[in-house]
Amino acid sequence: MNPKPLIGNWQLAIGNWQLFSPLAVMKKLALLVAGLYFLAATPAAAQQCLIPMDFVQSDHLKAYGIAYWSLSRGVNVEWLLNYRAGSFLMPVFPGLEGECRIRGVKYEIIGAGEVNSIYATIESENMERVLLEKAPKVAIYTPPNTQPWDDAVTLALVYAEIPYEKVYDEEVLQGKLSDYDWLHLHHEDFTGQYGKFYGAFRNAAWYQEEVRVNEAMAAKLGFRSVSELKKAVARATKEYILEGGFVFAMCSATDALDIALAAEGIDIVDAPFDGNPPQPDYQQRLDYSKCLAFENFKLYPDPNLYEFSDIDIPPSFAPRIRDPESDYFSLFEFSAKYDPVPTMLTQNHVDVVKGFMGQTTMFNRRFIKPPVVIMGEVPGSDEVRYIHGNLGKGTFTFYGGHDPEDYTHAVGDPPTQLELHKNSPGYRLILNNILFPAAKQKKLKT
Repeated sequence: MNPKPLIGNWQLAIGNWQLFSPLAVMKKLALLVAGLYFLAATPAAAQQCLIPMDFVQSDHLKAYGIAYWSLSRGVNVEWLLNYRAGSFLMPVFPGLEGECRIRGVKYEIIGAGEVNSIYATIESENMERVLLEKAPKVAIYTPPNTQPWDDAVTLALVYAEIPYEKVYDEEVLQGKLSDYDWLHLHHEDFTGQYGKFYGAFRNAAWYQEEVRVNEAMAAKLGFRSVSELKKAVARATKEYILEGGFVFAMCSATDALDIALAAEGIDIVDAPFDGNPPQPDYQQRLDYSKCLAFENFKLYPDPNLYEFSDIDIPPSFAPRIRDPESDYFSLFEFSAKYDPVPTMLTQNHVDVVKGFMGQTTMFNRRFIKPPVVIMGEVPGSDEVRYIHGNLGKGTFTFYGGHDPEDYTHAVGDPPTQLELHKNSPGYRLILNNILFPAAKQKKLKT
């Protein structure tokens, strides 16, 4: 609407007021005021903030923090799946632009016409709009004592400025997981073998402290061994998923969780960990039906072996076939309209991501249960990096490896400085999972 003709009409009406009754003039003035108000108000009301997530984005990781920050202020956010690598769209509201500038996040202010054009593109291509409505309440399962390694998820949350709370064995067994929408399992050994660092680090002060803290916790909570305590925590975590929780795990917390579930009522650990040798028939007694993601795997009970089972591929005691310069895995492309969940979890500005090592680096395809969705793999091999599954009302997502920007992150290495990796594709996969529970629930294929 062009204001000049309105103003001209207003002048004409006033200049020729004698041709109209006072009531007619008042009606014309009212219409004029309404028109000018519409002209002034409509552009602002139609303004939207687009946070692009393609290669133009200056800080992909903090962009997730902006989306979370907006949700925490009661502002709904649209996640534009596959549109410019999974961009975010939200109404302009007070403080938003300033927050983007402070955090160094690239944003674009667009009008109704451009928004409608984006919607039309999404409708006609393999894209989808997903409404995010609530800032998920986040918990990290992590021990109270300091450990000589860092957790990639904690680093990502701190860098993206997404708040979280810590829980550990006592809180889990008290039923407090129900207070949270999303749970991350820190680099953890749910088999009770202290990460199988016995062979290399049993005389280290941090290892001895780990043993002391865990044995004290097991005794406090009434368990005869740390192994039995951790199995109970694993079962409580599974129950949390069944009741609607979202669980994300990396590195050893992935396969160790399923091993603990399969070993309910079975002694699978050797004497250095609980004072007794494993049961002779432990392998035959494993119940894979209790596992979330894996089946038919074999355990490695040797306390000096830095490996839990043959789920990991390649095992940590075998040499890598590739070097860091050639180690990559590929993300699957899903149908955004029919499979929005795995589409959300794989949003990225690249479809090939740098590999990285961990105690559990990748999962052997042969041991992944058929219903589990494979989202990232090394094509032409049994090496699977990134998987997702449903259980009851909730979901679990497992991501192999320890730190996406530190290829061989070792015990005692300094933490990764994410300021140097603000566009990390590997860390984006972590942050996809944090926003996933905020999505408006609807009937989904997966």
